[in-house]
Amino acid sequence: MSMTDSDWYAALARPSRTASTVLLGLGLWIILLSLVNIIDGAFYGEKVLWFEFLTNGSFDDISVPHNGIEITSDDLLFGLVGVAFSGVGIMGLRSAGVQLAQISSSLSGLFSSELGIRKTIADWMIVVGIIFYMAWSVQEGTWVDPGVFAVSVVPFAFGIGLNLLDSAEA
Repeated sequence: MSMTDSDWYAALARPSRTASTVLLGLGLWIILLSLVNIIDGAFYGEKVLWFEFLTNGSFDDISVPHNGIEITSDDLLFGLVGVAFSGVGIMGLRSAGVQLAQISSSLSGLFSSELGIRKTIADWMIVVGIIFYMAWSVQEGTWVDPGVFAVSVVPFAFGIGLNLLDSAEA
């Protein structure tokens, strides 16, 4: 059996729409965090050292004072990870036959209940989770607060789950 005949290779060569959408969203979020960190500092006005932050400060401090707009190697590498995730997500969506214009229609239940009340509730839960995260982060000046993640992920995840439930039943 050749490598191209195996199921796992086919799954890697043609990622699902869901996995590609997750990669695209995660990549865009990483890019946003990188830009905020460069411009203003993502941790109460301090500059986050991303790899120390992700390893919980295993080697050094997780943040340093923000001294104006400057790009560190952490910012560069973290931003490149975001660009790579976004690129892989876009390539996966294209290989799944999804046009980028179709992504904007994925929250079609926001202003119409044509697709059912569950779709409307699910889409609004996603938006509420994102708005809560963005508003809290702007107001408090921290974009990496675990408490905000814990609160905003609940409506966001339930909205995603309800949308997946709708697509599984269709």
